[in-house]
Amino acid sequence: MNNPKTINHFPSGIVRIPASKSLSHRAVICAGLAAIGGDGQSHLNQLGDSEDIRATLSCMETLGAQFATKGDETLVRKNIKPSNATTLIMDCGESGSTLRFLLPIAALQDKSFDFIGHGRLMKRPLEIYERLFTQKNVFYEKHDHKLSVKGPLTAGEFRLAGNVSSQFVSGLLLALPLLDMDSQIILDTPLESAAYVKLTLDVMRHFDVNILNTNSENYFIPGGQHYKAKKYQVEGDYSQAAFFLAAGALGCSVSCADMQTESHQGDAAIISLLEKMGAEITWQDGILTASSKKLSAIDINVSEIPDLVPVLAVLCSIAEGTSHITGAGRLRMKESDRLHAMSTELTKLGAKVTEGLDSLEITGTPWLEGGAVDAHGDHRIAMAMAVAAIRCKNPVTLTGWQHVNKSYPDFWEDFEKEIAI
Repeated sequence: MNNPKTINHFPSGIVRIPASKSLSHRAVICAGLAAIGGDGQSHLNQLGDSEDIRATLSCMETLGAQFATKGDETLVRKNIKPSNATTLIMDCGESGSTLRFLLPIAALQDKSFDFIGHGRLMKRPLEIYERLFTQKNVFYEKHDHKLSVKGPLTAGEFRLAGNVSSQFVSGLLLALPLLDMDSQIILDTPLESAAYVKLTLDVMRHFDVNILNTNSENYFIPGGQHYKAKKYQVEGDYSQAAFFLAAGALGCSVSCADMQTESHQGDAAIISLLEKMGAEITWQDGILTASSKKLSAIDINVSEIPDLVPVLAVLCSIAEGTSHITGAGRLRMKESDRLHAMSTELTKLGAKVTEGLDSLEITGTPWLEGGAVDAHGDHRIAMAMAVAAIRCKNPVTLTGWQHVNKSYPDFWEDFEKEIAI
């Protein structure tokens, strides 16, 4: 992991953007629960392939689903030989979605589960589940890289904060319909990253499980529901497309394929943000392209789109004027402290960055200097540094470039399609 990579090849042509990681997680879980419940076989098309998705697949297999992939299609069915181990092991890798989505689902059962995490995963906030599970008499015990739970979880009222992570809301939404009785989720603070909860509800609805919500702070979950086997097509990932759209805005002749024009993904906001900064966005025959002669500074609250911050910070470092990225406190609890990582690494490249408690102030310059940077063990920092290298006078060498495997194993192959210097 310590061998640095010199970034001197930049994207050109049409890139087939991988399937949405957010939608892939949800589709795997819903299809897996349909299979475990005995409803038959689901067909998932263009499922994402990354370390995070492989973690969810593995954990769902532990729960009793079976997955077989051939080409772009993944067949999901029930495992006729489930594990009879006394304690079931759920290795989540470094995937926060895997851990937070599957903890309530595992807690539905009167079985013991050990959830294993790597990297910073078990240091990320989990106290909401600890409090809720304790209230419901679910065994919950956490040590370093292991978290043990044993249900069964019971229906009822679940009160939690909405501004820590939407993944807690999604995890409960995925699990509670399987209980016999009705439940209710009440948020004590406004929901942040609400688009991700909408994605959860969309995928659940596709698999015939429905939630009633009068607003984004109150969800009524009818019990006694069952996920139904379905066919599901996973659309392209705007979180990943953002890096190539940014590359286009910085001068590369690159376009994105496999994207939906009408998407509920929160990170589709990259389109309107690029336009606000002065980029031109075009759609032609299903191909999405960004281009620009000059970018202007922007003030943006990112509480709903935290995953876009690394690439937005790069764009702001090139844009004319001073940009302000606010509402970014939760980025300190990701795979790395992303606020500090971006401030540190852009500064190394010659950018003018001031780091606040939950913000970045960035004064742009047409060209950065270049130099040696580090990914901080974070896939999105690695990809952001690749985009920054496009506007560096001197070569950029990146340590930790392999961390892109967490979400986008083919990133470097796609990014380095043509020699640019």
